[in-house]
Amino acid sequence: MKIIIVIAFVAIIASLMSALFFMMRDKGQSRNTVRALTVRVALSACLFIFLLVANYFGWIQSQGVPIDGP
Repeated sequence: MKIIIVIAFVAIIASLMSALFFMMRDKGQSRNTVRALTVRVALSACLFIFLLVANYFGWIQSQGVPIDGP
């Protein structure tokens, strides 16, 4: 499970870096920067949905602050 999350984070960072590269190289003349940022947003949304589903099915456990009973 952890490897999937790490791979998703690496893909998100790689997409962000490619957007920076295209922005510097193309100077806004092509749509490559927009495409790279669209991919980054889509990957981030997919990762968020995956984390919600994994938490729902119990594949991962949340580690929040424990609530003490009365």
